[in-house]
Amino acid sequence: MRVTVVGGGIAGLTCALSLHAAGFQPRVSEAARAIEAVGVGINLLPHAVRELTELGLTDELAAIALPPHRLSYHDRAGEPVWEEPLGLAAGYHWPQYSVHRGRLHMMLLAAVRERLGPDSVRTGRLFQRLEQTAGGVRAHFLDRTSGVSTVEDADLLIGSDGIDSAVRAQLYPDEGPAHWNGVHMWRGVAPHPHILDGRSIAVAGGTPGAKFVAYPIEDPVTKGGEALMNWVLEVRHGPSAPPLDRSNRPITTAEARAGLANWSLPWIDLTTLVERSSAIFEYPMLDRDPLPCWSFGRVTLLGDAAHPMFPMGMNGGSQSIVDTRVLAWCLARERDPVAALRRYDQLRRPTVNAVVLRNRDLGPEEIIARVAEHGGPLPAGQAEKIANGYRELAQATVAQVNNHASWTVSRDAADPAGHGP
Repeated sequence: MRVTVVGGGIAGLTCALSLHAAGFQPRVSEAARAIEAVGVGINLLPHAVRELTELGLTDELAAIALPPHRLSYHDRAGEPVWEEPLGLAAGYHWPQYSVHRGRLHMMLLAAVRERLGPDSVRTGRLFQRLEQTAGGVRAHFLDRTSGVSTVEDADLLIGSDGIDSAVRAQLYPDEGPAHWNGVHMWRGVAPHPHILDGRSIAVAGGTPGAKFVAYPIEDPVTKGGEALMNWVLEVRHGPSAPPLDRSNRPITTAEARAGLANWSLPWIDLTTLVERSSAIFEYPMLDRDPLPCWSFGRVTLLGDAAHPMFPMGMNGGSQSIVDTRVLAWCLARERDPVAALRRYDQLRRPTVNAVVLRNRDLGPEEIIARVAEHGGPLPAGQAEKIANGYRELAQATVAQVNNHASWTVSRDAADPAGHGP
């Protein structure tokens, strides 16, 4: 079965690996002229790490990522107010990982090209439109180098082209722009000594727009050296704030220092962190309303094209990776590809839509917002109830992740309709 994957980000490349592992023939088309190692930090939760492990990427992932052991919440003065174990320390069979998004992206790209061939990912191909026929999908692309329009015929098309998905826009032409909650994230990476126990994700502050996050994504090169620290400062501009800017504008060192001037966190040197950051960029905090349907005939959505969410609970990228595995499983188990996409939709959409809405209500970071409101730690059991409820909603509790049946399928089981490679 020939599958066109639109979008060569983390979700699109993992989709290609998942489909290939199940015996299908995916080809990825990416609008960017080149795929480069850009971005800042990302967290992969155990439910995503399980899926990457089952794709045979255990060693590659461990070589580029760090496993955090604790999530540590602090007030604006840096005093601890609540913490919980993560990954293996929490009882999962798989670790959680913190990693530079660009390094993860390059690792996935290398795996796709090694397993599927050097021509499996084509760049500079801007998706324009699609047409469905009784037996397939025709996708139209613009070659950004030559300016020539090209056509690709496939049995299925997967829209994995991000929050501003052109595939989603064709399926929902009246949807409009992404939803902004008024918060900007200033994000950077910088060399800095390890903080706390060296394996903690530290979150300080309270509600969105009044929060600071830091965690290491790379250990020191030499003993006693400095780690590579990912950091985020959330800011909410006043009533006279300018309109939404999607340019990811660079933030000057002076502007970042001013934004952090009222913060006092004794376990991190904020001035040094800012001054050593190679670049600091501003990202608006965006999501989209949950959709009533992802799959239309032989076309479906996954990842941020299907469910862009506010970055609460570190769940966006992880849920995208699970999407790809469930999609491949459904295609391998159903004789009718249209029915397979419908089954994938039914299995994934209700869960992830609920996470999107819960993240609008702060997700597990409701804990730190309530702490800020109360002026101190919550009554016994309340924080655990919020955190556990969020994990259960996301199907990411220890029991759910450790005990669910594998989404891995034998290549021999794939493509029951007889259209395999």
